[in-house]
Amino acid sequence: MNTTDTPESAAAFAAAFADAQWTRATGAGVDPHAYRRVTAGLTSVADWEPAFLRTGHACLQRAQEAGSPVSAGEHLLAAARWFHLATLAPDAEAARAAAAADRALGDALALLEPEARRVSGEGFTGWLRGPAGAPGTVIVVPGLDSAKEEFLDVVSALLARGLAVFAMDGPGQGALAATSAMRPDYEQVVGRVLDALGVARAGIVGLSLGGYFAARTAALEPRVAAVATVSGPFRLDWEELPQPVRDIMARRTGGTDAAREFAGHVDLAALAPRIASPLLVVDGGRDVIPGVTNGEPLARTAPHGTYLSVPHGDHLLGNARPDWLPRLADHLLQALTEAPQQAE
Repeated sequence: MNTTDTPESAAAFAAAFADAQWTRATGAGVDPHAYRRVTAGLTSVADWEPAFLRTGHACLQRAQEAGSPVSAGEHLLAAARWFHLATLAPDAEAARAAAAADRALGDALALLEPEARRVSGEGFTGWLRGPAGAPGTVIVVPGLDSAKEEFLDVVSALLARGLAVFAMDGPGQGALAATSAMRPDYEQVVGRVLDALGVARAGIVGLSLGGYFAARTAALEPRVAAVATVSGPFRLDWEELPQPVRDIMARRTGGTDAAREFAGHVDLAALAPRIASPLLVVDGGRDVIPGVTNGEPLARTAPHGTYLSVPHGDHLLGNARPDWLPRLADHLLQALTEAPQQAE
């Protein structure tokens, strides 16, 4: 389908795309009224990236003019969100926007949480936040086209419970998308993260495709003491996946053949029984994507799995935050504080 046959069809496609991203964008924390204003002016989906970049730069300008470090930091966090969302357009040149989001988040944390620490290594980069004496550490893993800037609300919920949090980009994600390809053996990356953080045990939460990464890591990395997934796939069927999903996966993995091979690895049937740590699987009842098997089989076959399905929730459940986010944060806190401590 050519979405640019006429100005009317191009505008209609842009409006439909904006509606489809509504709960994802507002769930990520952008102001819903601003989102409506920005997307109402789109005449084509090609306008998406420049419109969101302009909005992000407007937030940077507000940060420069702010009367306090707190206000400046809040504007910078908003900029990080808008810059990240700019990468979601089908034909976006994502590297520039992802780099801008990464810088804005770093600048925000320098003002709001100067104790936050940038930690980078082979195949990962991110921010460690929270108290030095936290009772546990949680790693937050993004998905196919998401990044650490998208899940600041998840990080905030965990920080509010006294946990330390490492929100990361891995291969093919966020700040690393332009210089690396996504890989299925994410447990190797998380292992290096744990080494860099110097922790003997940690929790992990993965969102969307990050849910597969988190569950796989929990099965194969013994230092994972608690795990949660949100809208994570149990299995992917390449032949049934919608073309837009295939296109994104091809961009993130290095081509169509690589994407097909990657999708073939996304199957937790053999790994789920090996997840020894407490597991919470969160799904939205309205999250139905062809070629994607949702998380119920994961929760059922993992030894300590619990399934939470929110009937009205969509993908990533941005329309249902109160129905799952507090429970997810409590699950990780309780699992990390009640599990037996292992020797350093």
